[in-house]
Amino acid sequence: MRLSRESRYAIEALLALADHAPGELVDARTIAGDADLPVAYLHKILRALTVGGVVASRRGRGYTLARGPGAITVREILSAVEGPDVFEGRCIFWRVDCSVENPCELHFRWREVKPVAEEAIASTTLAEIREARLPVVG
Repeated sequence: MRLSRESRYAIEALLALADHAPGELVDARTIAGDADLPVAYLHKILRALTVGGVVASRRGRGYTLARGPGAITVREILSAVEGPDVFEGRCIFWRVDCSVENPCELHFRWREVKPVAEEAIASTTLAEIREARLPVVG
């Protein structure tokens, strides 16, 4: 399951939004600056996250998280950016599609790992990612 650069940028943008007060509208340029992302590219990602219900937007005013960071899962983020079939027809090992009907050489291992990866993605929240990124003090 190879994820796109858009997915990484989406997570970075959402982490930047999570640093703002709940409900605070933040414009794309500020998000891009906070997350060190290209603003032109970010507009496309924010649109997908809005359609996916991960962020809320007000035209001309900005974006905010649709829910608290603890209620937004990585699965939701990836589904918004990559599409709802983020785990289907994708192989972690190669760029080409791999499936039961047309398995790659390492498909037998992906079949074992895939359910674990899906559960980890489905249960990991934006808050957990944010917490893991904070430096440990003491």
